[in-house]
Amino acid sequence: MPTLFIIFGLRFYFYADEHLPIHIHIENGDGRAKINIDPIKTVYNKGIKPQDIKKAIRIIETYQDEIIEKWNEFHGE
Repeated sequence: MPTLFIIFGLRFYFYADEHLPIHIHIENGDGRAKINIDPIKTVYNKGIKPQDIKKAIRIIETYQDEIIEKWNEFHGE
């Protein structure tokens, strides 16, 4: 499960056997979440504070192209 980056205590990662649509998993000490990349939308959030989800979404907006590129590299798209 490759970690793309860790920013503000939020870890952004993929699982090896992912499926479409393109999405990323996020975790911190409070919980975990899954966010679709295009369009950016929270699929689920289990315990991450709302302000941290907002940070995660801003990070995803900033790095959206790089996340898609890494997804395609890792999953052979």
